[in-house]
Amino acid sequence: MNESQIDLAHTVALGSIGDEDQRAVQELLDSGDTALRAAFTREVQQTRDALAEFASVAATPPPVSLRDRLLAAIIEDQTTRTPHPCGSNHRGRSATDH
Repeated sequence: MNESQIDLAHTVALGSIGDEDQRAVQELLDSGDTALRAAFTREVQQTRDALAEFASVAATPPPVSLRDRLLAAIIEDQTTRTPHPCGSNHRGRSATDH
């Protein structure tokens, strides 16, 4: 694989692929070069594995009080929100729909 293809594999692994890159990936995967396809797929998977490992090592648990603060903010938001005149919430569903 060349440097551009490796960069493309990293972009795929990060999930930040645009339309132009998507076309390049499709062309690569549609190519008749099975070794290139396998190397590309392997690079994407290795990058995803490395990112997952990094995330698990670097992750810190949220403060214990976070859940309580979030729930309090949700309750406050629900009690202070002005009902829509037609009885629907901001998502277009009735306040009684679940």
